[in-house]
Amino acid sequence: MTYVVKPKFHHPELPKNDLGYTHRDYEGKISTLCAGCGHDSITGAIIEACFKLAIEPHRVAKISGIGCSSKTPDYFLGNSHGFNSVHGRMPSVLTGANLANRDLIYLGVSGDGDSASIGFGQFAHSIRRGVNMTYIVENNGVYGLTKGQFSATADRGSKSKRGVTNTDSAIDLVGIALQLGASFVARSFSGDKTQLVPIIEAAIKHNGASFIDVISPCVAFNNHTGSTKSFDYVREHNEAVNRLDVITGRAPITVDYAPGTVQVVEQHDGTKLALRKVDADYDVHDRLAAMAFLQKHAAKGQVVTGLLYVDADAEDLHAHLNTVAAPLNTLGEKELCPGTAALEKINAALR
Repeated sequence: MTYVVKPKFHHPELPKNDLGYTHRDYEGKISTLCAGCGHDSITGAIIEACFKLAIEPHRVAKISGIGCSSKTPDYFLGNSHGFNSVHGRMPSVLTGANLANRDLIYLGVSGDGDSASIGFGQFAHSIRRGVNMTYIVENNGVYGLTKGQFSATADRGSKSKRGVTNTDSAIDLVGIALQLGASFVARSFSGDKTQLVPIIEAAIKHNGASFIDVISPCVAFNNHTGSTKSFDYVREHNEAVNRLDVITGRAPITVDYAPGTVQVVEQHDGTKLALRKVDADYDVHDRLAAMAFLQKHAAKGQVVTGLLYVDADAEDLHAHLNTVAAPLNTLGEKELCPGTAALEKINAALR
């Protein structure tokens, strides 16, 4: 077995941002995902966004759950805080960390299985509470770690690698996020770096619940005629004594198209995905119009991408709860235990 590690040295003339950091300072370990996985393109976009924003890596807390998507935080911001929670529980862990220390920048990285199935309730409550975070879902429509079963975001009528047709209606996380009151909602495609990087930048700078759904093709288990979120795959096995998975490397699919246009992306298996980028004059401040816009183009078989909604005056969970400005984890006994007189005043106000 060959192990590949990144060299510790790098060229002294690498471009630096305003803080003097290079891209290498925002990288993590070498990815162990399949070659060509859309998730790695999202990792690259996060690295680029943090570099351009000149964020200090130690000010970032990255939280994930379980799944291929939840492995990706290991591949960026290696010098930041991180916590890999159990399946579907990323939002509550992130919420607790945010309440304890509001000074950190929180990146929640999840997948369609992690957020739209077992973690659907956690996703919903973190969004409706307005937790100040950037919540990224790497959406490929399958459970990659358990051999490609349909996830809750798989389109109705799509076929699995075994030829089974999905008869369940898909959960549209973007539509749900809009309905629950997310103050920043966007969708993008992993191969559209030109669009995705500035969306991530804006989401990080936004005060409140920022949600980004990123269509991210799976090269291994969503590659077959009838799929709508896939690349090609090769699966070989020895039925006699064991089962072997052989995944052929694929070049990542990239796109570059103008606002207001539709780009039909042909995937390695010949299936097509119609991406529609919002118009340049699209009104991002109308929540109801955004929901209607999504439904209108979904009926045409188009996946709308871009910044779909933003509330410029949004408040986060700390504002809703009227917490103190200082991070709660910095408060001492004097602040937390103000004494009998203060307690009696509080009790009197409740009578």
